[in-house]
Amino acid sequence: MNILLLGSGGREHAFAWKMIQSPLCDTLFVAPGNAGTASIATNVAISPTDFEAVKALVLEEKIEMVVVGPEDPLVKGIFDFFKNDKDLNTIPVIGPSKLGATLEGSKEFAKEFMVKHNIPTAAYDSFTAETVEQGCIFLATLNPPFVLKADGLAAGKGVLIIHDLVKAQEELKNMLVGQKFGAASSKVVIEEFLDGIELSCFVLTDGKNYKILPTAKDYKRIGEGDTGLNTGGMGAVSPVSYVDAVLMEKIETRIVKPTIEGFQKDGIEYKGFVFIGLINVNNEPIVIEYNVRMGDPETEVVIPRLKTDLVSLFLSVANEKLDEITLEIDERSATTVMLVSGGYPENFEKNKTITGLENITDSIVFHAGTKLDGDTVVTNGGRVMAITSYGDNFQEALKKSYASVDKIQFEKKNFRRDIGNDLL
Repeated sequence: MNILLLGSGGREHAFAWKMIQSPLCDTLFVAPGNAGTASIATNVAISPTDFEAVKALVLEEKIEMVVVGPEDPLVKGIFDFFKNDKDLNTIPVIGPSKLGATLEGSKEFAKEFMVKHNIPTAAYDSFTAETVEQGCIFLATLNPPFVLKADGLAAGKGVLIIHDLVKAQEELKNMLVGQKFGAASSKVVIEEFLDGIELSCFVLTDGKNYKILPTAKDYKRIGEGDTGLNTGGMGAVSPVSYVDAVLMEKIETRIVKPTIEGFQKDGIEYKGFVFIGLINVNNEPIVIEYNVRMGDPETEVVIPRLKTDLVSLFLSVANEKLDEITLEIDERSATTVMLVSGGYPENFEKNKTITGLENITDSIVFHAGTKLDGDTVVTNGGRVMAITSYGDNFQEALKKSYASVDKIQFEKKNFRRDIGNDLL
C-alpha cells in the first residue's frame, strides 16, 4: 500500500525507518520530511496543516493510509477533515479526532477530563488575562515551586517551574497579559508541584482496545544535571529501570484503562497514540499531561524496540482490531542522544554542514532538523539529529551512542553528556 507520513522530525524519521521494513508498505511519502527521510522515502514539500494540499497529494498518489506525526494537524482537525470529505473518508488516518486532540491542545480540557474520569493528577486552577489577579492570589495559597502551564500548544516550551512567589506572579502576568507564548498563553493553568521521577507511558489505541508500548524517560533541560531552559528533548532511555510490574499495573488500571474508557463515555473518536506524561510520587503514578502523538525523542528509543510490524499495527487500529495483535518487544535497552544547534533553545544558526555520518556503524541516526543542500546534509533546526543505540543495558547502549556522537561534526554542535545518569 501507498502510505503518507506527515511531519519532519526525528519522530517521523523513526516511524519511516520502521514502516519501510513492512512488506505491507509499497511506497512511503513523507511531508515535508528531512534529509534522513529523503534517503529512505519520497519527501513532498507540503505543510502537514495545509489540508487541501494533503488531499491533492493523497488523491494523486493513491495514498491508502495517512499517519500523523506531530500534534498541529491533529489539533487543527485533520482526522475530521478526512472523515467528512467524500473523496477521503475511506482512507484511515492514524491520529485522534479534533475533539480527542484537545487533550493536548488545551491543558484545561485535559485536566477536566482527568477529574471527570477519576484519573490521578495534580490539583489545579486556570486563569485568563481578566482573572490574572485571582491567579496571583491562588499562587500565594500554594507551596513553592510553582507550575505555570500555557493552555495551548507552545512547542513543548509553555511550562514554567518557578521557586519564588513574586517571580511566579510576574511570569503569570507576562504569560497572560504580555502574551509570552502568544495565543497559547491566553489561558494559563496553575498546578501544584509534584516531587518525583518523571516517565513517559505510550499507548496505541483503536478507541476501544489498546496496547501499552515500552516505557521511556526523556531529558528536557538543555543543561547537564537538568539545568537551564526547557527544550523539545535532549535524549531518552528505554526501558525505564525503576518501572516494575507493580508500578506498571497501577499505571494501567488507574490511568490507561480509565483514559480509554473515558474516550468511549465522552464519545471521543480516537485512533492513534496517547502519550501519558507521568510522575512517580512515592511509587504512586500521577498524570502530568497528555499528548496525542508519540513523544520526541522518546519515539527514537521506543520504535526501535518494537519487533511487531508497525504498518500491521496501524491497520489493526484503523479496523478496530488491535486486540487481535500481539506486541513483540526487543528485550535490549535503547538510548538516544540528541545533537542540537549551538544557542538552542534560544537563537541558533542553520545551514551548518554535517560531516561524519558515513562513519556511524553501531548506532541508528534519526534526522530531525536537517535538510539536503545538493548532496550535502546541513542543519535546519534547533534539534538536529538523534543518535540511537542498542545495548544489553542502557549504560552499554549509551556508550555506543556517545561514541557515535563523537564521529559526527557540525559547527557549534551541542549535546548533553549526562543522559541516563539519574537512573544509575
